Amino acid sequence: MSQQQPDPSKSVNLTIDGRPVTVPKGTTILEAARTIGIHIPVLCDHPDLAWRAVCRLCVVECDGGSKLNAACANYVYEGLKVVTSNPRIQSIRKMIVEMILAEHPQECLTCIRSQNCELQRLALQFGIKKPPFPLEPKTCPVDVDTKTITRDMSKCVKCGRCVEVCQEVQSVRAINTAYRSLHYEITTPYDQALIEGPCVYCGQCAAVCPVGAIYENDQTEEVWAALDSPERHVVVQTAPAVRVALGDEFGLPKGAITTGKMVTALKRLGFDKVFDTDFTADLTIMEEGHELLHRLKNGGRLPMITSCSPGWINFAEVFYPDLVEHLSTCKSPQQMFGPLAKTYYAQVSGVEAAKITSVSIMPCTAKKFEAQRPEMASSGFRDVDVVLTTRELARMIKLAGIDFAALPESKYDSLMGDSTGAAVIFGTSGGVMEAALRTVYEVVTGETLKSVDFAGVRGHQGLKQAEVDLKGTKVKVLIANGLANARKIMDSIRKGECDATFVEIMCCPGGCVGGGGQPYGNSRIKAQRMDGLYEADRQLPLRKSHENPEVKAIYEKFLKEPLGEKSHHLLHTHYSTTGKNHWKGGGHGHGHGHGH
Repeated sequence: MSQQQPDPSKSVNLTIDGRPVTVPKGTTILEAARTIGIHIPVLCDHPDLAWRAVCRLCVVECDGGSKLNAACANYVYEGLKVVTSNPRIQSIRKMIVEMILAEHPQECLTCIRSQNCELQRLALQFGIKKPPFPLEPKTCPVDVDTKTITRDMSKCVKCGRCVEVCQEVQSVRAINTAYRSLHYEITTPYDQALIEGPCVYCGQCAAVCPVGAIYENDQTEEVWAALDSPERHVVVQTAPAVRVALGDEFGLPKGAITTGKMVTALKRLGFDKVFDTDFTADLTIMEEGHELLHRLKNGGRLPMITSCSPGWINFAEVFYPDLVEHLSTCKSPQQMFGPLAKTYYAQVSGVEAAKITSVSIMPCTAKKFEAQRPEMASSGFRDVDVVLTTRELARMIKLAGIDFAALPESKYDSLMGDSTGAAVIFGTSGGVMEAALRTVYEVVTGETLKSVDFAGVRGHQGLKQAEVDLKGTKVKVLIANGLANARKIMDSIRKGECDATFVEIMCCPGGCVGGGGQPYGNSRIKAQRMDGLYEADRQLPLRKSHENPEVKAIYEKFLKEPLGEKSHHLLHTHYSTTGKNHWKGGGHGHGHGHGH
């Protein structure tokens, strides 16, 4: 059955468990039940993905028929009578869960998803103490080769969510299905390790996995060791999107701005300095904005495409190596911060660079990959030593016994802790574009913006476009989030059909608020995080990157000028043109300067 979208102009009347309900035509039975507070158990269903109807936990009776139907994959119709729960239905659902548990490793106490596992919740819901079937847990080698994402397929429940998100949302196809019936498996092409395939390490598979089969490579032990060492001076940076998601792990309202509590928590964990990645987001706008202007004035490669999202960079290198010259040569804010921590900060603080451990807190698993790329050592050391996801930071806070919700608020440390509203919105789709336009407009026109809000680039859509008038010069911009949408733009560039000047691409749906390392959620929660970032932007006194006093200071005292010699060495990079990531034998490609 092909999937439909609900049509609000047409209503359907039905009854569910004897209760009348009216919903738009094209609504599934599962969705209709939810509108009246009836929650049918599911395992393969995810609100952001197309239904696959493989787990069969959501079966219901329709019109008294003997055949049970999957509520997630059947649409309502006029006069339908649905029964969602009776002894027969409950018995079948319980047996399905018991069969899954029979081949599932009994490692709940040590599993990374313990107490946050959908299968565990189902077992509790059905009161399963011991499956009636012989326990025959699968044994599979754990894939840790990427040092970014861990795949433990012994815990896979074959729901197909990871396949759906990898193939349809991201269009990467690094994960697929194989065989049929009892031999049905979720696997990779030719059953190879992730590192050998086209995986871009976005972590969206981990974000939708209901159990502990796919998760980020946990590096918290490395950070604990550094914090415990008297020989190490440990500094940390926090990405924009972390501040509106970390609270999810501690029962705070979705999208709550937890910046001050997060800084306090990091200081209590023992970090010597707590800095803000927003500082280098502002710095990125200075470099990227001037790079765009340089390309416009000197016939550089257009459209210029943002380079902040490492999953997107991996995607471009693997699938569009012929177009990498369209990418901005700017490093991401994380990787701009890294070398500055071991050069600028070391110089000002008097701390020996060799003793500095640089840690970043990111919403993204691909950031782990990015930090390990061979060219990310422009400081003379590994620029960023350890990358933790939002989920990993939450685990550290819990382990330390810190009551996060009760924490007072603290401010970031100075030197690389000031930021503007422009930097904060880097964490949402359209935010990098809006931040750039705020600065580029004033640099080009010499005028002060009457309103810094560029509403045309905001929103939750996967593809957006807008036109900006730079005092008589019309500039068309495009924004994409999710790699399937990025593919549409790249195909149009390859065909010579794209007339945009500037393009923002974010790897993850919704941007960094929906990153693969964020607390588990859905599009509704991502929208709340997005709203949180825009509220944080409104609250800040400075909302344009070029007004950040610490950014002005670093140019005056250290970098000298955007696109200058030192900026080029520390803040810009190059990409692989071989169709492979660096880790995959692609070499170092060649440098593209500043887009000159």
